[in-house]
Amino acid sequence: MDRPLARRIVLTALAVGVATEIALDGPAPGVNVALLTALFLSAAWVLRRRGRAPDPLDAWLPITALVLAALVAVRADPFVAFLDMAGAAAFSGASVAAFSGLAVTRRSASVVMALGAWVMEAALAGAVRALRIARRSAGDGPRRPPTWLGPVGRGLMIALPLVTIFAVLFASADPIFRRAIDELLGFDIALGDLPGRGLFAIGVAWLVGGLLTVAAAGLPAMEGASLGAAASATPLVRERILGVTEAIIVLGAVVLVFGLFVGLQLAYLFGGLDTLSAAGLTYSDYARRGYFELVAAAGLAGGTLVALDYHVARRPRAYLGLTVGLVGLTVVVLASAALRLQLYQEAYGWTELRVYVAVSIVAMAITLVTLAALLATDRVRWIGHAMVVVGVVSLIALNGIAPAALVAEHNVARLTGADIVPPNGYDDIDVDYLGVLPDDAIPALVAALPSLPAADAARLRAELLDRRDRLAQDPGYTSPFAWNLGRERAKSALETLP
Repeated sequence: MDRPLARRIVLTALAVGVATEIALDGPAPGVNVALLTALFLSAAWVLRRRGRAPDPLDAWLPITALVLAALVAVRADPFVAFLDMAGAAAFSGASVAAFSGLAVTRRSASVVMALGAWVMEAALAGAVRALRIARRSAGDGPRRPPTWLGPVGRGLMIALPLVTIFAVLFASADPIFRRAIDELLGFDIALGDLPGRGLFAIGVAWLVGGLLTVAAAGLPAMEGASLGAAASATPLVRERILGVTEAIIVLGAVVLVFGLFVGLQLAYLFGGLDTLSAAGLTYSDYARRGYFELVAAAGLAGGTLVALDYHVARRPRAYLGLTVGLVGLTVVVLASAALRLQLYQEAYGWTELRVYVAVSIVAMAITLVTLAALLATDRVRWIGHAMVVVGVVSLIALNGIAPAALVAEHNVARLTGADIVPPNGYDDIDVDYLGVLPDDAIPALVAALPSLPAADAARLRAELLDRRDRLAQDPGYTSPFAWNLGRERAKSALETLP
């Protein structure tokens, strides 16, 4: 990386930092996330390393980052938006590595993990490299030794902003310190929100600059070594220390426990309402207690399979049979968790958390089936890629489902459809919960007002009118950067209220 390129990286990082501060400081997440992601990926592409063409197989990485970032402007649901933004950030980081000419997708899961660790390290420390190269270069020629005034002046120029920033932060955090500073200096150091906004912009610029150095110059940890050799040198990739005999014993013991559980309690797992009556359990105990234990067992079983397969050198038929058997039993356990959740949902209705739980069960089941196929074909090294694909598809599906809207529509329908609620189920509506659902639920709630009992309709209408005022007056929602399809639909529905 030469001096002009380093300077372009520094200036671009500062520009992205300022743009991020303007777009995110105040406005709610919306189209601003998509615009900033596109800006960052464009900058990384323009500054990418020359002479090293990106692997065509990695073209899906920036596309996925943009799709997930764009979904933030579609769903007006804070938790779903958080998942979308986290996914967009992860795929943006992978994209800068791909832009530098490093193949990402075709690598094994362990190497991708090492690559991710290096990218995160570069994001934190890469800006130092760019700043050092941008300040001077070997071709600048000899420089006269500076006098004492030069070092002192430069030291003060660096120290004074830092001292001011720390003083403002400490003064904001502690009123006693602030009063002492006021008395010492004789003036109020409160500068409003300017220091905080400046710190945020500089922090973003620092991370962006580090990532741009990856796109422009690759990863220093890999210079002079192949990706496989570099990854082998990291503690993320270890020697295979477990024999097939030990693995078969471990698998056999786990399969035995799973088999006993499924075999001896098959009626309990799938008995439904009859089992509840026989066992004297409530809906809540049956669904809540069972679900978390069963999902934890399924996750631990999947992790055990991956860990064992990585450490064994041979895979005889006994080993493969036990792995496939454990996957099958784990899928049965997940099916039990799904039935418990269905029973709980039928009795009490949907909540956003139950929607997330349902999606996670389906995603885990697909991952386990994929794991079984990869184990049978000796390609388990691709399980990390499969998990990423399943995760992205699940997240896109979650955006398509719109959990808040589904919860509102289904719970309102329970009032009018007597056959939806089972015997002894909860046939009322929780207006307080519906009133705090994210904005995606508002169109369904507005449409449901005429069908609700008068008391519930009045309470819900008051909540919706309050929401209308907040959406119309809060600067975080009125900014063009905060544009969001779900929020705009909510505003349109709320405008119909008299």
